[in-house]
Amino acid sequence: MVGAFEQALLALMIFVIMLGMGASLTPRDFYLALKRPYGLAIGVVSQYGFMPFIGFLLITFLPLPSAVAVGVLIMSCMPGGTTSNIFTYFSKGNLALSVLMTVTSTVFGVLLIPILLLIYANALDLEIPRENIIATLVLLLVPVAIGMGLRRLNANGGAVTEFMGSLLAVFFIAFILISWVPRNWEFLLTTTPATYVASIALGVCGIAIGYAFARVLRLHPRNARTVALETGIQNGPLAIAIVAFTFSGTEAQSYMAVPALYSLFIVIVATCVTFIFRRANTAAEQKMPDGLL
Repeated sequence: MVGAFEQALLALMIFVIMLGMGASLTPRDFYLALKRPYGLAIGVVSQYGFMPFIGFLLITFLPLPSAVAVGVLIMSCMPGGTTSNIFTYFSKGNLALSVLMTVTSTVFGVLLIPILLLIYANALDLEIPRENIIATLVLLLVPVAIGMGLRRLNANGGAVTEFMGSLLAVFFIAFILISWVPRNWEFLLTTTPATYVASIALGVCGIAIGYAFARVLRLHPRNARTVALETGIQNGPLAIAIVAFTFSGTEAQSYMAVPALYSLFIVIVATCVTFIFRRANTAAEQKMPDGLL
C-alpha cells in the first residue's frame, strides 16, 4: 500500500517528471512530428497496438488475481517515458526518434488510454474506474504545458528542468525500492509467480516485438533499436500514480504490484538489452544511411 506521505511525495515526483517532459518540447517538435506521419504511426502502433495486446494475452493465459490483472492492463496501456530516451541514448539509438515517439504516445494517450482500457476491460470482464483515470491523465498534462512554457520563456531554465525530470525518473526506481518494496514485502513473498512473470514479460515481449516490427519495416538498425526500447519501456511512474490516486484499501497493493515490479525489472531488462545493442553497433552499420526513419 501507499501511505499518505508516500502519496504526496509520489505526486510531487510525477509533477516534476512530467514538467521535465514538457520542458523537452517545443512547438517545432510538434511541427516535425506532423511532417513525419510515418514516425507518428510507428509510435502509436507500437505503444497502443502491441503493448495493450501483450497485456491482454498475459492476463488471458496467466493465472492472475483480478486486481493484479487490472495492474497489468493499466501498465500495458501506458505511454513511453523519459527512461526510454535515456536507454536509447546509451544504446546508440536514434534519440530524436525516441523523443518523437515519447511525445506522440504521451499526447495521444489522453484519448487512447481510456478507450483501450474500456475495450480490454470489457473483453476481460475487469472493473476499472475509467473516470478517475481520465481525470488523472488530464491533470498530468498541466505540468507538461508548464514545462513547455518554461522552455519557451528561458531555454536554459527549460534545459535544467528537462534534466531534473529525466534524473528524477531514474531516482523514482530507488524510491520504490526504499519505500514500496519493504512495506509490501509479505505480499511480494506470497503473491503468485505469475505476477512476476507478467511484470517481466511485459517489457521483454514489448522490446522483442518492437524490434521485430521495426525490422519488418526495414528501418535502419539504430531506428530499430529505438523502436524496440520505446515499445517495451512504458511510463511506470505514471502507471503507479494512476493506481495510487485511483484505488485504496487493502487491495491497493495488488493493483500496484505489476506497475511497481515492472518499474524495477524493466531497468534490469533494458540495461541487458542496451549492452546487446551496443555490441551490435558495428562500424559497417555506422556507414549505412540513417535519417530519422
